[in-house]
Amino acid sequence: MADQIKIMILSGVREQGKDMFAVQVNDEIFVLDAGLKYPDSSLFGIDVVIPDLDFFAQYGDRVVGIFLTHGHADSIGALPYILRKYDIPVFGSKLTIELAKITVKRENKHCKNSLFHVIDADTEIDFKNANISFFHTTHSIPESLGIDVHTPAGEVVYTGDFKFDPSAAPHYRTDMDRLAEIEEKGVLALLSDSSNAESSFPNASEQDIGEYVTSVFRNATGRIIVASKASNLNRVQEVLNAADATGKRVLLTGRDVGKIVRTAMKLGYLKVPKGLLMRVKDLKNTPDNKTVILETGQMGEPLNSLQKMAKKRHSMITIHKGDLVFIVTTPSHAVETMVAQTSDMVYRAGGTVIQLGKDKHTSGHATGRDLQLLIDTIKPKFLIPVIGEYRLLEVHKDLAIKAGIKKDNIFITKNGDCLDYDFKKKRFYLSDPVPGEDTMIDGSGVGDVGNIVLRDREVLSDDGIFIAVVTIDRKKKKIISEPQVTSRGFVYIKANHQLMRDSIEVIKKAINNNFEHKKFDWTELKKDVRNDLEKFLYKKTNRRPVVLPVVMEVNQNRHRAMQKTQ
Repeated sequence: MADQIKIMILSGVREQGKDMFAVQVNDEIFVLDAGLKYPDSSLFGIDVVIPDLDFFAQYGDRVVGIFLTHGHADSIGALPYILRKYDIPVFGSKLTIELAKITVKRENKHCKNSLFHVIDADTEIDFKNANISFFHTTHSIPESLGIDVHTPAGEVVYTGDFKFDPSAAPHYRTDMDRLAEIEEKGVLALLSDSSNAESSFPNASEQDIGEYVTSVFRNATGRIIVASKASNLNRVQEVLNAADATGKRVLLTGRDVGKIVRTAMKLGYLKVPKGLLMRVKDLKNTPDNKTVILETGQMGEPLNSLQKMAKKRHSMITIHKGDLVFIVTTPSHAVETMVAQTSDMVYRAGGTVIQLGKDKHTSGHATGRDLQLLIDTIKPKFLIPVIGEYRLLEVHKDLAIKAGIKKDNIFITKNGDCLDYDFKKKRFYLSDPVPGEDTMIDGSGVGDVGNIVLRDREVLSDDGIFIAVVTIDRKKKKIISEPQVTSRGFVYIKANHQLMRDSIEVIKKAINNNFEHKKFDWTELKKDVRNDLEKFLYKKTNRRPVVLPVVMEVNQNRHRAMQKTQ
């Protein structure tokens, strides 16, 4: 049988987060990352969004493993929902696997530990059709790895989230020698991070950022309340270092502290000097100018906690005059408004705010020059920009053309695209798509909220709901009791008595018209009530609430039985 190579874009392009890609070599599929993304304001009530699980229903018997680049949610967040149904081996560095286990067991306590396999940058795994190896990359979490899939046509390289920083600490440093070794083998295709492609300014080195954080700590005269993502361990370490250097003590708070930060401490990826950490009861006896409160969590969780502190609703901490709130994680576009609102609340409570991202150009992702440096280092024949919104993929493409890659050898893809390799023509071409839709998680429901439900939620959020309840006797063709009407999110009922009374008359008229001119049908009756109410309410208010008619029928048999008993 002739060799077959496919690159599948399962998720993670034309969007931010939810990274998941796959390489198929003959009858084996290697899945690269399995992440989630947090919803924007248009996804009403949705907790998180993950890739299309139908892929595993169709191709799960060919998937030999899921290979993780690092321990952030955009890389590991979908694992709980995949492993709930499919026993697929998972490979990652020691810290990544520990964080993956925490993530999975939060949703599925019975997941088998035997599915998780610890690898490192020196690991090579031989499968029937391909060889998988890894290389160190620089990101905001230790032991981040890129993945190299050795195929009969050359190397397929996936970077995951990465950047270049020669001053990075050992656990964060990119292995340039290993990249040169991969280049010598001949790189067929590169799937490369595009998140920060627009940036023309170099990222500040982590050494510079560490010195900046220490300077902020040294100049603070009161308490310092630091907001950070728990998984940004590089930044957490810099905060701990700054506190130690300035003689302050640190209180760890936040939902994920005990899981992510303490796991990293246990594994030795966070260095915490003895006596640096304190407990809540120590706050009273520690001077304000010696106190650092490190509030961590996912996405917007630290900001939510800051808002509670500013409003005096937090269980432990209240922001008061003299406090400095230090936001050390560069916010994504999705939470920039929330950062502004939080800052306003802090100032109202008497505190002040410093944002690291405003004073220093910092990101865990490669700048445009970094992307060109990677291309120049490993010299791929084909480039597939991934991990980023559409404009970022296009910017990445332009950068790659300037770096020497042919325009026709760059593929701007969408979720679900499948690139097949033609060994004779030595080119990739688009073939039949694979599942690439969003799977939305709402509470315990996985994928049970679709576009129709979201559209209903959007309508409800716009103009509310109007409920009409009426009881009829269809045999006598009459209304038994006065219709009852109520609304939520439509109008203030106490100020609109006349509107409510008039709507009752509309309901009566619609039902009586139905009795007189139509053969009785429940669906038709409800439709008439709904249509007439919608027209009436729009005419009076210029609003279109969701109209929900509830029509009940008198139980005739029950009445007869009561009469006989009497």
